[in-house]
Amino acid sequence: VQLQASGGGLVQTGGSLRLSCATSGFTFDLHTIGWFRQAPGKEREGVSCIRISDGTTYYADSVKGRFTISSDNAENTVYLQMNSLTPEDTAVYYCAADRLRGPTDWAHIVDEYDYSGKGTQVTVSS
Repeated sequence: VQLQASGGGLVQTGGSLRLSCATSGFTFDLHTIGWFRQAPGKEREGVSCIRISDGTTYYADSVKGRFTISSDNAENTVYLQMNSLTPEDTAVYYCAADRLRGPTDWAHIVDEYDYSGKGTQVTVSS
C-alpha cells in the first residue's frame, strides 16, 4: 500500500497550493481518502476527506470555503486545492485512507487511519 503526497511548498499569505495523493495497493473506491495536518505544538487536525464511492466530502471549519478536495478515480489520486492560505495553515499535510470511517468521522479520528503516507510540508509566510 502506498499513499504518496506531493505538492507542498512555501507560499505567501493569500497564495495557493494543490496537494496530490497518489495511491496504490488497495481498493480506491471502497475507502474514504483525505488529509490531516500536524503543526508543531498543535494537535493533529483532520482537514478534509472524500468518500470515493459517492463523493461525499468533509471540511474542517478552519478550511471551509478555501480548500476543495477532489478525486480522479481513474488515476486513484486525490487532490486538495488550497486557496487563500494563511500562516495558520502551515503544517505537514498527510494523506490517509480509511475503509470504515467516513466524512462524519474524519474530524474525530484520533487513532491510526487504515493507511497513511509520508507528509508534505506546507509553509505560508506572512
